[in-house]
Amino acid sequence: MTEPLVTLVVVPRERFSYAQTSLESIYAHTQLPFKLVCVDGNSPKKLRRYLEEQALEKGFKLIRTEHYLYPNQARNLGLQAVDTPYLVFVDNDVVVSPGWLEALVTCAEETNAAVVGPLMCQHEPIHAEVHFAGGESHVWVDKLGRRRLREKMFHQGKTVAEIRSSLDRTPTELAEFHCVLVRRSLFDQIGPLDEAMLNTKEHLDFCMTVREAGETVYFEPASLVTYVPGPPQEWADVHYYMLRWSNRWTLESLHRLRDKWNLAEDGYFKTKYKKLGWRRYGTLIYPFTQKLTFGAGSHLLARALAKTEHWLNRYLTHRHRASGANTNYSQG
Repeated sequence: MTEPLVTLVVVPRERFSYAQTSLESIYAHTQLPFKLVCVDGNSPKKLRRYLEEQALEKGFKLIRTEHYLYPNQARNLGLQAVDTPYLVFVDNDVVVSPGWLEALVTCAEETNAAVVGPLMCQHEPIHAEVHFAGGESHVWVDKLGRRRLREKMFHQGKTVAEIRSSLDRTPTELAEFHCVLVRRSLFDQIGPLDEAMLNTKEHLDFCMTVREAGETVYFEPASLVTYVPGPPQEWADVHYYMLRWSNRWTLESLHRLRDKWNLAEDGYFKTKYKKLGWRRYGTLIYPFTQKLTFGAGSHLLARALAKTEHWLNRYLTHRHRASGANTNYSQG
């Protein structure tokens, strides 16, 4: 039997309640032989038992930590277990379509690309609304000599039906970690993913590093997948969700990106700072106040609760760091 060319590295994104749907999608719609490594960062008991059962049944490697993980931390744990020519990082809220993996591997084989990203959709119904179809990510210098960041995602919000026939395989500057194929040997050249990029813009940093090393990133529209973002569907999601989108993790990630690439703190960064906590506000705080007030005055109550939530958020991130959560993990 031919050894698989690719290992799927499945990692937590922002919650746990969609992980079973995601994993079942992979096994239902992936015909190309593959290995799988599942990184389980402190999931609740119900999901932990499910993953343990599935690892035994399907024969994949399960890496479990008893603490929550930064995304790149989880990816690096999975990367250590990869021994195939290619790997695909897949978030645990992604569902795939038939032929998705074959298309990514074929693109890499035919173009010698180091990184290949699919046509990425968002939300339900799946495979309908475009999230990302390639993009731009590079540093440019303005008239004042300031190094600034250019980030653009192509075709976001359009429907797959209206644009897919016009899309072609093409080199691009940007792919996203929702789902991305990477040549394994690339990491021998550039090293592991930067774990100082705690929760945001790590895909920009990665793709710019790849291209700075002289390697190529491709967009492959024949591969179609969808990520299904929160809000948390179960109480067990909330703690990790609040950490994942915490002000502290976001600020530290943005500062790392700025300093690593010697970027000016311009409007790009200032806009990001103003939006700190927007996910938590929109998916946790405001919906909660709507239920309490039946919609009347919910914004006023939400703003008041947000101040308390910010204090709680600081406490959670401080406790996580103080716990020394780093390398303790088990494998199955």
